[in-house]
Amino acid sequence: MGLKKMIRDGETVLGCWLNLGSSITAEIVGQAGFDWVLIDIEHGAGSEQDLLHQLQALEHTPAAPVVRVESYERQRFHRALDLGAEGIMCPQVRNIKEAIIAADALHYPPTGTRGIAKMIRASGFGTKFDEYQQDSVDNIIGILQIETVDILNCLDEVANLEAIDVLFIGPSDLSMALGVFGEFDHPRFIEAVTDTVKAASKAGKATGILLSSPKDFQKYHQMGIRVIACGADGVFVNQGARNTLAELISEKNVSESART
Repeated sequence: MGLKKMIRDGETVLGCWLNLGSSITAEIVGQAGFDWVLIDIEHGAGSEQDLLHQLQALEHTPAAPVVRVESYERQRFHRALDLGAEGIMCPQVRNIKEAIIAADALHYPPTGTRGIAKMIRASGFGTKFDEYQQDSVDNIIGILQIETVDILNCLDEVANLEAIDVLFIGPSDLSMALGVFGEFDHPRFIEAVTDTVKAASKAGKATGILLSSPKDFQKYHQMGIRVIACGADGVFVNQGARNTLAELISEKNVSESART
């Protein structure tokens, strides 16, 4: 079953970030069994030049590849989609005008404004273009990030855009914009999350969020959020290295204490 159908059917789908720009960590994380992974071109260490190798590494894993582009400019969408991204996450959308530009960039005319090129990786380098074009509306996932104050004033309009499947809350940016950075229990932040979930639900769409810890899952799942991410390849490497070293130091201290 494709990721878009799972989202549209209201299933809870679990993902994480890829921010190292590495095809190796992409493959490791993909093989872990996440439903989807987010290749981060906005803040990650990798660039569009690294994207192809990460998509190739993920191809034979269970994880659907979603790419966070740098802006709502349609050229950024085209590059990622042509290379085979299954979905696009667009950050820092401020108003309905920008949201429409992003939504239109996801699909070919007459549904959208995506440019047509047959010899692309996503269509088997032209061998399956007709099939790819026909099925793209049903398969390509549109995700808009909710992380500005202005976008909170047009949530219903954004949620009703046909090409948008998920309103994805960026906790750090949104809490910063609301003047309560990192205070995820602050009434202003909770209200923004609640309003986002309501707007998405009313339009038959999903809400997503990036968790600081798996322990936050129940809180947001009970609020109605179903597209949930936690962690990143860089975080996993960092934590693994530090935890292993801490254990080694602990064992070293025990061993040296026993000798004295």
